[in-house]
Amino acid sequence: MKKSLFLGVGALLCIATMMQAAESVRTFEVNYDFDVKYDDTQYGVQLWNPMPQRNSYQKVRKLSFNGNYDHAELNSNNAYDAESLYAKWIKSDRPKKMHVTLLVETRERSVPVEEIAKASAQNLPLPSVVEQYLAPTAHIPTDGIIKGLAARITQGKTDRFEKVKAIYYWATSHTFRDSKVIGCGTGDVNKMVTQKQVEDAYEHGYYGGKCTDLSSLFTALVRAAGVPAREVFGIRLGKSHFSKALGKSDEQGLATISTWQHCRAEYYIPGAGWIPTDPADITKLMLVEGLKYDDPKVKVLTEKYLHSWEMNWMGFNTGRDFVLSPKPEQFPINMFGYPYAEAEGDVLNYYDPKEFGFAITSQEIK
Repeated sequence: MKKSLFLGVGALLCIATMMQAAESVRTFEVNYDFDVKYDDTQYGVQLWNPMPQRNSYQKVRKLSFNGNYDHAELNSNNAYDAESLYAKWIKSDRPKKMHVTLLVETRERSVPVEEIAKASAQNLPLPSVVEQYLAPTAHIPTDGIIKGLAARITQGKTDRFEKVKAIYYWATSHTFRDSKVIGCGTGDVNKMVTQKQVEDAYEHGYYGGKCTDLSSLFTALVRAAGVPAREVFGIRLGKSHFSKALGKSDEQGLATISTWQHCRAEYYIPGAGWIPTDPADITKLMLVEGLKYDDPKVKVLTEKYLHSWEMNWMGFNTGRDFVLSPKPEQFPINMFGYPYAEAEGDVLNYYDPKEFGFAITSQEIK
């Protein structure tokens, strides 16, 4: 009986391993349809749409666009290499339409904890190219209250990875997802932390927001502890193999994703590189499924997302408080995870796809 049970479990583990291998590379066709809702014919409209990064875990196999714009171009002339598709309509009474199709291949991203710890123990110097991710921005402070909180959380730790782990487990256990926050949140850490919260951090600290807020808080604390970190703005594409709370689609793999923007984070360990993490999705899983932090399912995801991402998601850029190109009327832009448009300097409401005039769908291709 025990032998049969053992063989059954072994077979299941083998199947699970094969399924994981088969699902490690996923392909999605993503379609954007713009019909920009700005009817004042006195003014033209400018649109910047974030484009996916090209890297080892994300390949853009196809990109095409068309519409009745007067000008369109791809560019990334900014400090964060945040690529955008820019389109411009001069003043007229005609509809302002554009269609964009992307074919994106994603690959599961995970860095073994043992490799991170081994690299961190060597205490290698930081390369100059990552130094900007130690610096503060208008929304990401690294001094004052944040520096004090980071010091308290990492007290007694000198190893970079040990500092990151302390902040990550503190963040996932002290933050919560606030469903009242609009969109992904603004990620303004200056408004999230008070001196009172620092003093009561372990007993009463409770920090709410959406993914940009929580990833920004994590990023600010990690930078304040002397480790490069950054947010990565993107959008969920389809079904999660862990929980519907983290992405879903219909039986054919189709999903309407207009409001599925999601911000993740990375931290840098010399010798190991940029490490993926996602403290905000722990809070989403807890809220949507009604789970406590000590629930076994939450524990599994917490351990997993210290050093990995499930790639039913497409990453755009790491930009914070930077200037788009061509230069818009309003600058710098706080973050670039949503379509962004201006009409004579007025910013259209990108948190509301219907009001703005865009729809995004994703079709997973098996």
